Amino acid sequence: MKKVFTWCRRYLSVTFLILITFVVIVLFFNDNSFVKSVEYTTRIKELREEIRDNEDTLLYYRRMNHALDTDPETMERIVRENYHMQRENEDVYLVD
Repeated sequence: MKKVFTWCRRYLSVTFLILITFVVIVLFFNDNSFVKSVEYTTRIKELREEIRDNEDTLLYYRRMNHALDTDPETMERIVRENYHMQRENEDVYLVD
């Protein structure tokens, strides 16, 4: 036990221990800690991927909306497919 105490006294100073304690607190127990920084970085990556996916979907629906506004044939096709509407002289058969 005396050897350990002598070794600590020789190689570990008070300022060194304070510095190590400060670094540990800043890296692991702070609001801006290294662990939270890594978590935030991964969350940002996930959100950017989600934004990219949603932008693709948004672009699809904008094109569809533009086609519905400008092209009557597209509107008729969508209405017939999604809402099962028909003309007066037609019969519609639904097959599941």
